[in-house]
Amino acid sequence: MTSETQRRGTGARATAVSVVFLLVGAACLWGSSRMTWVTVTSSDGLGEARTTELLGSTWAAASTPLALALVAAVAAQFAVKGWASRVLAVLVALVAVAAAVPAVGALFGDVSADEAASVAELPTRAEVTSTQTSLLPAALALIGAVCALVAAIVLLRKPTSRKVLSSKYDAPAARRDEAAERARTASERADANGEGDDLTERMLWDALDAGEDPTDRTPRNDH
Repeated sequence: MTSETQRRGTGARATAVSVVFLLVGAACLWGSSRMTWVTVTSSDGLGEARTTELLGSTWAAASTPLALALVAAVAAQFAVKGWASRVLAVLVALVAVAAAVPAVGALFGDVSADEAASVAELPTRAEVTSTQTSLLPAALALIGAVCALVAAIVLLRKPTSRKVLSSKYDAPAARRDEAAERARTASERADANGEGDDLTERMLWDALDAGEDPTDRTPRNDH
């Protein structure tokens, strides 16, 4: 197996792994955006206490767009190569960080009454009496962020393909020069080995196509 074949195989595996992590990350973020993150209980002093459930799409408003960004990254990685793939990896990493911030805050921080009232859009006279944070949607969002980060690392380490153009795509003049040089080298080597003009038929035809005499030992005077 050649190094180029190995590189392609490694690149294909990296692509498959990153696709899986991107899709899982997107699914986690989308799912968490449909779940209740914070339950706010408030009272305006005039009636019964009011309970407001804040979904992830409201409390962590960026979760849905970030999920869509990860889905878009799946398609983008098949369209970009080289340095553009590295840029895509950085963008995916930024999405992971943006998704992780509200999740970490919900899991390990306290929800302030003012923030809850603002997000819930409570009337100014209303007073927040309690807030309750649901851990499951925040944990799900954090899992999605971790998956996105893993995908970014895989993309960053993904080997880039080195496309080497075949000689058939070279300029005609370059091909002629190469064929002539190859024919002269083979002819000189044959003379040195005492083989006379025992050139291969292919070398002869290459030289003739290049407009060169394969038996000519006169040094070229390139301009």
